[in-house]
Amino acid sequence: MSTSRYGGPGQATRKLTILPGSPLAPSTARKFVRSSLADWAGLSPANAHLTGQLTDDAVLLVSELVTNAVMHAGTMVELRLHLEGPEEDARAYKCPAALVVEVCDRAPNWTAADHQHAPGEHGRGLRIVGTVAENWGVTYGHEMKTVWFRLAVPAPDALEIPPLTQPDVTLPHPELPTAVFVPRQSTGHEHMPPRTTVERWSFLAEASDLLAGQFDEDKLASLAALLLVPRLADWCAIWIDTPAGSGAAPRLARVWHVSESRIGELRASLEMNAAELVRAGVQWPVPVPWPSLEPSPLSAGTGAAGGAALACRLTDGGQQVGTLVLGRQGVAKMPDEVTALVGDFARRFAKALMGARDYTRQMVTSTVLQRGLLPTSLASVPGVDTHVVYEPAGEGAWAGGDFYDLFRAGDGRWCFVLGDVCGNGPEAAVVTGLVRPLLKALAQEGYGVARVLNRLNGMLVDEARAVEAAAAAVVAAGHLTPEADEPSRFLSLLFGELALTGDGNRIRCTLASAGHPLPLLLKPDGQVRHAAEPQVLLGVVDNTTYQRQSFEFERGDTLLCVTDGVTERRSGRHLFDDHDGLAKVLSTCAGLRAAGVAERVRRAVHAFGDAPPSDDLALLVLQAQ
Repeated sequence: MSTSRYGGPGQATRKLTILPGSPLAPSTARKFVRSSLADWAGLSPANAHLTGQLTDDAVLLVSELVTNAVMHAGTMVELRLHLEGPEEDARAYKCPAALVVEVCDRAPNWTAADHQHAPGEHGRGLRIVGTVAENWGVTYGHEMKTVWFRLAVPAPDALEIPPLTQPDVTLPHPELPTAVFVPRQSTGHEHMPPRTTVERWSFLAEASDLLAGQFDEDKLASLAALLLVPRLADWCAIWIDTPAGSGAAPRLARVWHVSESRIGELRASLEMNAAELVRAGVQWPVPVPWPSLEPSPLSAGTGAAGGAALACRLTDGGQQVGTLVLGRQGVAKMPDEVTALVGDFARRFAKALMGARDYTRQMVTSTVLQRGLLPTSLASVPGVDTHVVYEPAGEGAWAGGDFYDLFRAGDGRWCFVLGDVCGNGPEAAVVTGLVRPLLKALAQEGYGVARVLNRLNGMLVDEARAVEAAAAAVVAAGHLTPEADEPSRFLSLLFGELALTGDGNRIRCTLASAGHPLPLLLKPDGQVRHAAEPQVLLGVVDNTTYQRQSFEFERGDTLLCVTDGVTERRSGRHLFDDHDGLAKVLSTCAGLRAAGVAERVRRAVHAFGDAPPSDDLALLVLQAQ
């Protein structure tokens, strides 16, 4: 039988519920908190103060945190309530000292900084938690993030409470992430630095795993601060260096204190001495002056209002990326084991920051290239409804693998193109940058579909070395690593021409497919057929002669052109286009406009596999009106 020193025999002091990640979660959470506190309050006179203002405060904060979890994480939410007891004789009933509430979601990449300046319509979030709660914090695990707060229970009048007849039993806490330890008490601080070699390496391994999962410098700084405070220090500050050559001073990216109410005061003091602190730091932790702060409750009884502080430059591979400063209250010198651990942590943190900086540089380079590789707008063809879907694979993925265009080639002529360079990364981007303008120029000079492909093929074969040299220059300029595992000069291409014929009311479509997924023609009655014949990739064989196919593009006809990101979408061992899967989906699109056809195909491709697409996805839909 479990017992509680403030609930009575058989009554647990912890409650837990699982909430769905839906708009109903906040209201369900409010009801759960009210009913739980009412249940506890009815068990003993010692629990009477669990109602009233305490309940109202708890309901308000839980509502805000659950709303944030649902809106920003979108996962299921665990809500945990825990009554903390006073440090009293365990054999006597005592009023609980505090209520601790934990709101957990499975979005470990979220940091406290994400919501500090959230717009009003998204809830007051952590601002109101910091105002109402006695103290609060965030813990991180590999698969879960927990925001907790602590509300002190008002002390009741003296109560005559009989002693327990059963010994107190400590109830196990539901399993929590162990990556970050944050103390729940506001009357003091609790440092738990690893004491053994195993604990030390375990802490560093967990820190490395958590830091490696982030590619944003500010989020990395926030996570590092939560890892260090309060386990190793009472406060810390992180400066991030600006890019070399910018001339700007290092940026104070994060300040964190074990007492959240003192963060503003600490930041102001550090900013006044930023230059000296950054300059004092070297590649290992060294002592620095304690910042000018008013005495705090943390120093009560220590005989000192200050403490010991360390500064360490964050360096990776000889490159300096920032400075870490941290301090511990009420000690004359930081313990040697803590100093050594901070040095090891700083090296891992610096490596993570350099990785984030490289990732950002690659994203910027990719964005700049993409602006030049993809058209800013598509031409409007009389009597033809058009729609394009283009989704690069992965966040920050390189542009250049798949490309498309629809442009005017002359009086009564419009050309469309959908291509896919073999390989990816800068090499593929270089090929795209060479092919698109040449293709457009040839078409506008009057070259027909087949002749355009013949000229492109010859160029790719003849200029193979030039393409590789240009790609190497892009890689070197951006300090990047080549991504292609195969020659990027090979290109699959679908190229077509729409021409007004007769009195201008009929459209003739002429096209050719060079190693590209074949285009599909959907008739108004739902019949689907291939609109071209397969031919060899561009850039593979010299002196290849390409053939064209033509047909009347009649009212209600829909032409679907895709890249292999659609046809080769995987689900286990199966491909999306196995057994004419794409044609079957297209056959269900009769009667839809071009945008509707594109969206139905796109959704079918995404739904085919559980994992996100691993290749660029591009669709071009043309529909005669």
